[in-house]
Amino acid sequence: MSLNYKHPLVLASGSPRRQQLLAEAGFEFEVLVRPVDEIIPDDLHPRAVAVLISENKAKAYTDLPSEKVIVTADTVVVVGEKILGKPADSAEARAMLLLLSGKTHQVMTGVTLLHEGKFKSFVEESQVTFRELTEAEIAYYINRDRPFDKAGAYGIQEWIGMVGITRIEGDYYNVMGLPMSRLYQELMAIA
Repeated sequence: MSLNYKHPLVLASGSPRRQQLLAEAGFEFEVLVRPVDEIIPDDLHPRAVAVLISENKAKAYTDLPSEKVIVTADTVVVVGEKILGKPADSAEARAMLLLLSGKTHQVMTGVTLLHEGKFKSFVEESQVTFRELTEAEIAYYINRDRPFDKAGAYGIQEWIGMVGITRIEGDYYNVMGLPMSRLYQELMAIA
């Protein structure tokens, strides 16, 4: 059963997690992915980075019919002022997880809605704390789940999240890549 949403909805993301979350929230939507340059200036605050990339993604869809609602998102993992992107390989994933081990970090997701030529963007932030992780746990996780498509080299819903995360403040689904409560409210507010 799906939610009777009044606008045609497009999720501009190849992320299986984002697709799963939007579907589980009851929305019917099409998935359309277009390549977008994600290069950003070094001097931006991480919150601004998440929004800028999300808005740049949305700009790639301005040619679609204006009655459609386009949803784009970008998630960044931040330790201190350092943004952790997606790891290129096992060594980079290991380094990221060692950096996160025993610390609290921020997960920021920028979301942009494009409807009738207007952009609406917001950022949701969650605080996530990992206990100290062992080298063996990190190696096991990387070999098991291969987290190379995830910012910060982890998925909260995967093994490392189950056994390693001791505290979350904020939206759990934001850490998965789509702040569903806020997104739902924003989508329902579109007249």
